[in-house]
This record gives sequence, C-alpha cells and structure tokens, in this order.
Amino acid sequence: MKKFTCVQDIGDLKSAIEESFVIKKDRFKYVELGRNKTLMMIFFNSSLRTRLSTQKAALNLGMNVMVLDINQGAWKLETERGVIMDGDKPEHLLEAIPVMGCYCDIIGVRSFARFENRDFDYQETILNQFIQYSGRPVFSMEAATRHPLQSFADLITIEEYKKTARPKVVMTWAPHPRPLPQAVPNSFAEWMNATDYDFVITHPEGYELAPEFVGNAKVEYDQMKAFEGADFVYAKNWAAYAGDNYGQILSKDREWTVSDRQMAVTNNAYFMHCLPVRRNMIVTDEVIESPQSIVIPEAANREISATVVLKRLLEGLE
Repeated sequence: MKKFTCVQDIGDLKSAIEESFVIKKDRFKYVELGRNKTLMMIFFNSSLRTRLSTQKAALNLGMNVMVLDINQGAWKLETERGVIMDGDKPEHLLEAIPVMGCYCDIIGVRSFARFENRDFDYQETILNQFIQYSGRPVFSMEAATRHPLQSFADLITIEEYKKTARPKVVMTWAPHPRPLPQAVPNSFAEWMNATDYDFVITHPEGYELAPEFVGNAKVEYDQMKAFEGADFVYAKNWAAYAGDNYGQILSKDREWTVSDRQMAVTNNAYFMHCLPVRRNMIVTDEVIESPQSIVIPEAANREISATVVLKRLLEGLE
C-alpha cells in the first residue's frame, strides 16, 4: 500500500477487518516492522483522538514519531500556486513538503475543508500536494472530504458489536452551533456502501451529501421513519454541500437531536459518534450515557485502524 485516503486504498475489506482483530489481540505483534522508520504527523487542524491513536499505533509498530503543528511553531505556509507571497506566509508548501519528506519514511496529514472554495476542498488540494511532492507514502488523518481512519475504526466497531450478518445502519444529521465539514459523513457513507449492510442516511432537506458519497444508500428525510428497526445509529453534523449553500448552516432544529424518543423505535440500536460530541445538541445525555452507547470502544478502535494502515504502508516501503 502506497497511500491511504479512501476505502479503495485498504483493498479487500474482509482481510483488513480480520487483520484488525489479529492486531487487537496483540498490538505489538509487528513491533519490529517499524524499527528505524520514522512517521511524520502534520496537523493543519486540531486533534485529540487522531493525534493520540496514530502516535500510539506507530509506537506499537516500533516507529519513531515526529509531530508538526502548522502555524504553531512552524512558518506559516502558503498553499496555492500563483500567489504573490508578500503577506504573512514566508514559505510555500511546495518547498516545505519535499523537505519534510527528507526527514521521514511515512507522512500523515490532517487538513480540513476551509469552506472558502468547494472545488479547492473537494479536489483535496493540500493532501494531494503531499502525495505528489513528498516522495513518501502519505495517509489521511482527515482531509477535506474524507476521514478514512475514523471510518475504518467505525467499521471494526460495527463488526464487533453486530448481532446479525446484515445490520441496519442509520447515519443521521444532528444540529450543531458551527458549520462542520462533510469529511466524516462522506467517509462513513463510503465505507458503509462498501459493505452489504442495510445503510440509510437521514437529514433535513438541503443537507444532501455529494452523490459520489451517497452512492446506493437510501436517503430518508423522515428521521423517525429512518430509525425504525435500526441496529446502529451514527450521529453527525455536517454543513450544507450543494450550490451556494456550501459550508452553510441551514438548520439548528433540535428535533433532530438523538434522544430516547428516536432510539425507542430502533432495534435496541447501538449509538455511535466519532467524538468530540456536543451533548444535548447532537445527542442527549441519556442516550450517550446509556449501555447502548459505544462511543468509547469506537474511539479505542482508532488505535487499531491506524495500526493496520501503518503496518501496510510499512510493508509497502521499498
């Protein structure tokens, strides 16, 4: 494996899941694989679970780890070509990237959508610059359109907790005070569509995701109807995608907050969320604190998904 940015890069899902269970039983099974290899983690945006879980995964594999927070102790970086650099950014990413590649063997990049230009975001401009110019295997630690490490961990969690071979999985929009990127819901939809699960997306009108991510999922605008018989409920906010509304908040309707009311029509569903979560906006205290909430095991599986991905990238080094 030379890069990891989407579900297609992981290859056969069945083998990836099987490997994740092997690693979960013995996290240090491949500790010699990363000896004398260095991971560089580059953050354009804040992180808690991604930072800690990915660093722990690298340590599981015996790797050295360097962490760079852009704009915090490093030069501010210009990211667009053709810009006259007479402002506060003294270095261009196109020089910085190959320099970073000189100091490591694998690069992880975290760079969110900016909501300034949809084409810039959805072309994954920053992530693809690293892939093109670093000379190293690159993996996404959440980019503008996807969060594959999270979605892989979500899949592992569902496989662990499912009680039927083909569970019903519902991803629901929920309100939030700030406009959030579509990366997590896009990615979750992409990974769910790669399985044979019964997958449903529910959201208010105007919050349709890009068609390439919706795929074959059923879209239901009636949240209560969508929740009927669900085995897993995955809650997440996202800003509008379509047209001039890109990056905008169209609703803060708390009727969409996941509560006991919605969960009552499910098949005693497990509740999932990528975290951090705004309590009593996304989900009520009662639901997230219930025995059916698996947000902590889900977060714990971030270490496992990252370990599998880094292992495969290490195996792909020449």
